[in-house]
Amino acid sequence: MFVLILDDAPLNNMLMAEAIRDLPGCEIREFTAPADALAFVRANAEAIGVAVTDFEMPGMNGIEFIRSARAVPGFAHVPIVMVTSLDQRSLRREALAAGATDFLGKPFDPVEVRARVGNLFALNRSRLEQVDRAAWLDREVKAATALIVAREREIIMMLMKAAEHRDTETGNHVGRVAGYVGQIAEGLGLSPDEAERLSLASTMHDVGKISVPDKILLKPGRLSEEERREMEEHADRGRRILEGSDSALIRLAAEIAATHHERWDGGGYPKGLRGEAIPLSGRIVAVADVYDALTSDRPYKTAWSQADAVAHLRAHAGTHFDPACVAAFLAGLPASGPTGAVDGGHTESDSRQRVHNHNDSKVGDRETDMA
Repeated sequence: MFVLILDDAPLNNMLMAEAIRDLPGCEIREFTAPADALAFVRANAEAIGVAVTDFEMPGMNGIEFIRSARAVPGFAHVPIVMVTSLDQRSLRREALAAGATDFLGKPFDPVEVRARVGNLFALNRSRLEQVDRAAWLDREVKAATALIVAREREIIMMLMKAAEHRDTETGNHVGRVAGYVGQIAEGLGLSPDEAERLSLASTMHDVGKISVPDKILLKPGRLSEEERREMEEHADRGRRILEGSDSALIRLAAEIAATHHERWDGGGYPKGLRGEAIPLSGRIVAVADVYDALTSDRPYKTAWSQADAVAHLRAHAGTHFDPACVAAFLAGLPASGPTGAVDGGHTESDSRQRVHNHNDSKVGDRETDMA
């Protein structure tokens, strides 16, 4: 590490350098012009162990040099010793306010110089070693955290594959829903990290469906009341599969599995939660889940148009869905028609009529309840 010595008198620099030359790990840099010394500080701020500056110098005095040096990034904690023949308290107070660490008087004693500069040099080197150790520990923690995240993602991928073995469309569905969830979360003002966590956790929202028999899950028609009750069990079964984990991400996934079929008006399942009693995660996934179910082909229905699905969300904001979540989703949904309207410029009244026709069809609202 460097010891910077600044004095406009070369002889003083030489005497100061001689007093500290054999300090372990010390490399001396001498300057007679404050501007040159300041340029060296800017280029080597984090490699300087101690700076020693005279007070009375032409162009820039020692206090002005200290103020300028302290403004250099990385130099805030470097000890600075000011050397002066003046013994005025006001001067020392001003130097301390500017950022001086210690003082040496002129003429200086080489033994005192070595002791004071050497102690400050050793203390700063120890500080930097602690900084390096803290940085190493930070890297180790980040590596361990990355490993945990990778394991969590691996678990999630395995659960998704299990769902895909039951229903190929489910695998495609959860990927699309995850994208919509991130879009809604960011639209609601959540941070990118929070949106990513919600998006990833949402991929397990239907994991409970692995317990639903194929004759119900893939049935190409209306479910009986008994079959509907069996299908509705998937929300609570998903919660039971995922809950109790030490992983915050898996616990979030359990929350989503349990609540994404709750309704804003309290008419959902499994607990009939209402409004903000439903966790935000469940309210977000409810919108994304139903929209994707509506716009996808299923064994029991053909895909709705984007315009019809949008009209359905708007019509049920405040009853089925959290209105804020619907607004955030629609704000980020790109228009596909040349006029800027969703789905080729159809009017909302046209879309609402088609939604009414859909809901009166033989499949009823199964897609919105069983998404």
